[in-house]
Amino acid sequence: MKYLVVGGTSGIGLAATRRLVAAGHEVIVWSRRSEPDSIPEPERQHIEYRRVDVTSDLPDDLEAPSNLDGLLYAPGSISLAPFRGLKLSVFEDDYNVNVLGAVRVLQKVLPALVADEGASVVLMGSVAASTGMSFHASIAAAKSAVTGLARSLAAELAAKNVRVNVVSPSLTDTPLASRLLDNDRKRASSAERHPLKRVGTPEDQAAAITFLLSPETSWITGQVLGVDGGLSSLSGM
Repeated sequence: MKYLVVGGTSGIGLAATRRLVAAGHEVIVWSRRSEPDSIPEPERQHIEYRRVDVTSDLPDDLEAPSNLDGLLYAPGSISLAPFRGLKLSVFEDDYNVNVLGAVRVLQKVLPALVADEGASVVLMGSVAASTGMSFHASIAAAKSAVTGLARSLAAELAAKNVRVNVVSPSLTDTPLASRLLDNDRKRASSAERHPLKRVGTPEDQAAAITFLLSPETSWITGQVLGVDGGLSSLSGM
């Protein structure tokens, strides 16, 4: 099977890419970054890399795949600050990366998804979209829009046998979140906030993503799967 992973050179996207390759699939990666050195050579043979910046209009000469079994849109952002000090540009940047970037990619590759005998799209949400958290106004707004986009597309594309779901993480140990986990005190505090008492890993998210991308979940669409250590639904008391 063939999958497109946008943002597949770091963090959750990289973990999902490696998991898909390990399962025997071909993966196309679109990313602003060059291919990571951490990918062993045997895996590289199953990955096609293309430098693509999804935060602006996609180039006309960007060739979309002829057919795809699934798409993961993994780019994200973490903009945490008191609302009073958040500039409008922060809201605009978060919305562009998380929502408009997904729209640009989906409109580019939609023919490749509907041309196949069933396909799956996974977008990345956030626990902050469903659970009120201080200092999360910008990213919560953007990720709430991701959820709304996913459910609308799930309804629209169901007739074409294209499923659309959201994986909604809590804080995950990725390069993007490194400043929030850069010492033992921060790491212990974050773990303590979660009912399962640990920080999430990229592999935790990748397992859920590849589950939703697989044909085994062919009757699941329009759903938000919280991979958040229980934070969104359990009190932890």
